[in-house]
Amino acid sequence: MTEAPPATRPTPAELELLRVLWPIGPASVRQVHQAMQEDRADVTYASVLRQMQIMHAKGLLTRDESERAHVYAPAQSQNKLQTSLLKELIYKAFSGSGKALVMAALHKHVSQEEREEIRKFLHGDER
Repeated sequence: MTEAPPATRPTPAELELLRVLWPIGPASVRQVHQAMQEDRADVTYASVLRQMQIMHAKGLLTRDESERAHVYAPAQSQNKLQTSLLKELIYKAFSGSGKALVMAALHKHVSQEEREEIRKFLHGDER
């Protein structure tokens, strides 16, 4: 049986913030706020600050307090967190079966183009 999922997992809003932070790397609240405004003009500096403080308290972000503007960074790499969340999904929704997850995803959630990419990958045609 697959191992149990981690205790702390990000909410959808926290994942959205992490998706902004992963590509830019360690950043101040102002930098994250500006990056988030590109997709969501309604997001406020105060809401980003509060969310990042909560995420730091939960252990999802690290914080460097050596500068006047604190610099935050994800506590886990994107790959590590996604792997952990995927393990949790497989464990909870698919009784630990990776095959069941893949079959469900392939059934209705993959375009014909994506199917061709997957076929090439499985046959070693593309790496």
